[in-house]
Amino acid sequence: MRFLFRFPAVTRRKYLLLRHYKAAKKPPPLPTATPPKAPKKPENFSFHEVTWEDPYSWMANLNDKVAMRHMDVYMEQEEKYTEAVMSDSERILNKLHFEMASRIPFELSTPPLRWGPWLYYRRVEEGKPYPVLCRRLASLNDDFISHKYPPAGFDFTTGKTIEQKLVDYNQEAERFGGYAYEELSEVSPNHQFLAYTMYDKDNGYFKLSVRNLNSGSLCSKPQADRVSNLAWAKDGQALLYVVTDQKMRPYRIYYSLIGSTDEDVLLLEESDENVHISIRHTKDFKFVTVNTLSPTSSKVFLINAADPLSGLKLVWECDAIAHCVIEHHRGYLYLFTDAPKGGQSVDYHYLLCSPEETHSNPRKWEEIIVNDPDLVIEDVDFSDKYLALIVRENRNFQLCSVGLPLPFGKGPVKLRKLDLQYLSLPKHVCQISPGPNYDFFSPVMRFIISSPVMPDAVVDYDLATCKWNIIQQQNMLHDRTRILYGTNSASASVESSNAKYSCPVNANLEDDHLWNDLSEFYACEQYFVPSFDGVPIPLTIVFARDNNPKDEKPGILLGHGAYGELLDKRWRSEFKSLLDRGWVIAYADVRGGGGYGKKWHHDGRRTKKHNSINDYISCAKFLIEKDIVNENKLAAWGYSAGGLLVAAAVNRSPDLFRAAVLKVPFLDPTNTLLYPILPLVADDYEEFGYPGDLDDFLAIREYSPYDNVQKDVLYPAVLVSSSFNTRFGVWEAAKWVARVRDLSIYDPKRPILLNLTTDIVEENRYLQSKESALEVAFLIKTVES
Repeated sequence: MRFLFRFPAVTRRKYLLLRHYKAAKKPPPLPTATPPKAPKKPENFSFHEVTWEDPYSWMANLNDKVAMRHMDVYMEQEEKYTEAVMSDSERILNKLHFEMASRIPFELSTPPLRWGPWLYYRRVEEGKPYPVLCRRLASLNDDFISHKYPPAGFDFTTGKTIEQKLVDYNQEAERFGGYAYEELSEVSPNHQFLAYTMYDKDNGYFKLSVRNLNSGSLCSKPQADRVSNLAWAKDGQALLYVVTDQKMRPYRIYYSLIGSTDEDVLLLEESDENVHISIRHTKDFKFVTVNTLSPTSSKVFLINAADPLSGLKLVWECDAIAHCVIEHHRGYLYLFTDAPKGGQSVDYHYLLCSPEETHSNPRKWEEIIVNDPDLVIEDVDFSDKYLALIVRENRNFQLCSVGLPLPFGKGPVKLRKLDLQYLSLPKHVCQISPGPNYDFFSPVMRFIISSPVMPDAVVDYDLATCKWNIIQQQNMLHDRTRILYGTNSASASVESSNAKYSCPVNANLEDDHLWNDLSEFYACEQYFVPSFDGVPIPLTIVFARDNNPKDEKPGILLGHGAYGELLDKRWRSEFKSLLDRGWVIAYADVRGGGGYGKKWHHDGRRTKKHNSINDYISCAKFLIEKDIVNENKLAAWGYSAGGLLVAAAVNRSPDLFRAAVLKVPFLDPTNTLLYPILPLVADDYEEFGYPGDLDDFLAIREYSPYDNVQKDVLYPAVLVSSSFNTRFGVWEAAKWVARVRDLSIYDPKRPILLNLTTDIVEENRYLQSKESALEVAFLIKTVES
């Protein structure tokens, strides 16, 4: 679990330099650059009696030193070619970078998270690239606004330092070769220790450390490599952690007693290579839950957190892959799952309950809430007195709460029959994400509210009163970030006027401006586009309200459609530079993605992956046919698995798009799934198909972007961004770029570019803005010219 207050670093010094930016003089025209030509070394492959030739397979031979030297030379050529092609766009590139960097918030502090007596937060010190994890007693600082009041944690009235520095990640960077990337961060329930994992770049895994928060020193143990999960036990006196094997499969659980010199105890080892292990503590810290997951089964075990060596107790199992989360509340276990019922798959999550102490074997579970297809539970979060629910009604997200305990032993009830309290939300909500919410006994829960026309709002909801405080949100109109806490935020508190409504209503009736909503300036509209088989596909479009109808109306279509994950439709400040230049931003919620039930996901994976691609193409055609985007002015955009979606759509309909941006894309599924270089997990095969299954294999061959590049066809301009440290190797991007150049019609106005990002871009928002500026400059150059 990650702390909500984790954020990428950016320095004020770099920002101040940008304030003195002066546009460079336009350089003289350069001769047309010639794209690099990768060497061909054809190799034949055969599987399921299907034979194919791969001329660029050598790029993935990481153990071949000669091949890697050739790859280094080729990557250098690609870098120079990208620079040459974009050299005439230097002025707009610098302007875009200035715009985007200037939107990086001044307030370099995350919103404080209250847990027990402490406020935890992270802040960046001036001139340093990485943040510092800090805390201060809430009782000493009830009117906390930001880390600047009092400055650096010093109270000039009392002369006392009220801030405690816990971890300085600039020092961590010195431990790990100048690079500080943290994945897990867990404070112990007694607030005495911090367990965290840092990425060891040289070895390619995450390393566990435990720090004593009173002394500031590192504990001698546990220290472990390849750690994937953490859970505290014995009220913070012991730590359970999961390690992975060489293939990055989580397979062992260890128990470590803090301060003891004894060897860590192995609690569980899973020898089956198809089984993956994960652990988490219940929110009251009474139990540690152990989930084991395979393609054919899901099991949940309990470990008594007060006595972790007492063994594992099986409390749930089913013969399918299922999402299973167990919570404990006052003597009852609650299970939130989407497991099949009676052997039949279900399209929703549901809530089960069972007494903690039971004599039945196997344990009996009782369904608490009857499924309502018109009011679907998407997620739940427990506290001592309240259950918060994220629900979906008619494809609209709502947030509500109900008092605990829920009725048990009386049979399931309809959700609408419970005394639901609906919480205030702004317009056009596209995502609601729970915060860490560590404090089980607090009625206040934190959520991140997202919208395509509103910067993310970090909101604290008091479930007892239905009042809410915006704790952090960037104000795009005044270029500042609001970070509020304590009595100073009272002005942002609004009592939800519909708290006792019996049906969902968007409850922001008082003042939309409290949310820093930008819908006064940017319109958000939704359409339902008939796909090739008649299924309506949700399409969201955003555009500036002052756009001239006679403008050229360029546009960009984003898509993902994989792993049942929500398409990221959140407000993105880098897209403001496109919106303000008259662009339309469109989002295609194709099948395979999330937000519309398990069936929606399953209808876009494995042998049905073609549905996702055709959905995306249908949305692209709709934008042009309805004159929302001008013909020959539409660009495509996809990230990771979304890169596969976009590249496959470009292969099938290259004439639809003028340009495309593919960020760390998955482009060669045939070879990656058959001969994985980087470890894959069961979810990857469930999503894209098992090559050993003939139907899956034929489907993979049909949708694979690398295997279906059209010959003698004009392709759109494409910018492919990748990195040697990405989950999908840089060789996939390089192979696809080489094949498209080799087979398609060459047009210097439609270049195919490969851009290699630096290792630290993901953690540095200043560098992120530079990469985003390059992408937007590329789109403007290739679409508007």
